[in-house]
Amino acid sequence: MDSYESVLLVKSEVFVYKVPPRTTNRAYRAADWNLDEPQWTGRMRLLAKGKECLLKLEDKISGELFAKCPIPDYPGPAVEAVADSSRYFLLRIQDDNGRNAFIGVGFQDRSDSFDLNVALQDHFKWAKKSAEIEKEKEEPKQQLDLRFKEGETIKINMKITKKDGSDVTGSGKPKPRPGPGGAGGFLPPPPGSGKIAPPPAAPSVQNSPSHQPPRAGAGGGESSWGEFTSAEGGGSSSTTSSTVTAPTTQQATTPSNPNWVQF
Repeated sequence: MDSYESVLLVKSEVFVYKVPPRTTNRAYRAADWNLDEPQWTGRMRLLAKGKECLLKLEDKISGELFAKCPIPDYPGPAVEAVADSSRYFLLRIQDDNGRNAFIGVGFQDRSDSFDLNVALQDHFKWAKKSAEIEKEKEEPKQQLDLRFKEGETIKINMKITKKDGSDVTGSGKPKPRPGPGGAGGFLPPPPGSGKIAPPPAAPSVQNSPSHQPPRAGAGGGESSWGEFTSAEGGGSSSTTSSTVTAPTTQQATTPSNPNWVQF
């Protein structure tokens, strides 16, 4: 299938200048072209046929060809930007016999020169991408074979933990919990909260006031033990005081006395 010709850009006004011979290796300057007196004025068309790109300078009314500039690549020697302005370019034109010449072209508006730059860059990006696609079709990339070979095995180490933090595959000991005030975020207990006061001791039977023996010499001591002394057959007051400890023994042997308390 033959490639068709497409129009990439059209500018209705472009100026052509005569370029003096280059005397040094420095870049061309538009200020040296006598910009007030252009050599020709017309329109510019940028055409593409497949991967080839061609710039034509034509008459505005009749469309007669003034010059053509084949562009094999960009940026390149066919279209060069000048050093002192973005609105002017150096073109390498070519006739049907293959002879080359250099002319200067410029635009009235800066946006026109910007459009020319963008159109050339887009075309050659597309041409480069198309060449890469065709190369991949001819030489497809080698795909990686990730399948297991016969007899090939793999080993996977997995660490599984329980809810209490113990490792299933390990020793089975749960992980220690952080203490109070540690990384777990628990606050320490208030001071003294860990000690519990012991319950009060029950009163001993022997320490009960009602079961303590009366003191010797108390006011009512002789009257309280009057019957005890009479049961022993009477005696002096010294005998009474010496027999104060007798109620415990008599209490266990003679429980019939109503005035004694049995333990």
